[in-house]
Amino acid sequence: MSSRRIFVEATLATVAFSAMASVDARGQGGGNQTRGRVLVFDVNETMLDVGALAPQFARVFGRAEVLQEWFSNVLLYSNVVTVAGPYADFGAIGGAVLDMVAAARGISLSAEDRQQVLAAVRTLPAHADVRPALERLRGAGFRLATLTNSPPAAVGAQLENAGLSDLFERSFSVDAVKRFKPSPEPYQYVASQLGVATNRLRMIAAHAWDVYGALRAGCAAAFIARPGKALFPLGPQPDVIAPNMIAAADRIVDIEA
Repeated sequence: MSSRRIFVEATLATVAFSAMASVDARGQGGGNQTRGRVLVFDVNETMLDVGALAPQFARVFGRAEVLQEWFSNVLLYSNVVTVAGPYADFGAIGGAVLDMVAAARGISLSAEDRQQVLAAVRTLPAHADVRPALERLRGAGFRLATLTNSPPAAVGAQLENAGLSDLFERSFSVDAVKRFKPSPEPYQYVASQLGVATNRLRMIAAHAWDVYGALRAGCAAAFIARPGKALFPLGPQPDVIAPNMIAAADRIVDIEA
């Protein structure tokens, strides 16, 4: 083989390798180059408006504010079963806590009322700032995923009903590791499934406990300070704190270039 032919073939191989590397860097062989960390979003309250359940609680319990009592206890008992066991999924815990709240208030909860309240969780609307923020981040080249305490079938229905499912690369549930956030295992699992180190994830949440757990697991985080939400003063603090999702998206684009 002549030296000229060897040179030509080597040059062509180099060009081909460079092209493949460029495609791989963009993730899907086109579009924007992937930027910064993979952005992982909490679902309930962060993106979806749990307050939309208030009319259900007003109808069943006579007071809309019972909703917050119920949801706070769902989060509490998800951590109880993580620490003390045995594991039960978020939907089962939601139903059990609904029964607890009714019993504590001396209310006889009918099977129909119970089913209607729990079914409404799957049809929560997105907050108005969510889709514009997600589109901004996607357009800037970020990979987007979700991580929620909800079981897989429920989160699939939630994202579909809220009109958000087309914006995410993957949706993850703590059900895969049977330990609820803020345990480290859910964050570590997402990183392993997405093929990145844990420190290449940024968890975006409106819950101080979720931000705390993500930071302790080695992730970056962003806190969405929705009304009534505040960070835990004794915990590690995220580098992004914003009043809404759009402001958070702008800040993330600025610092994750």
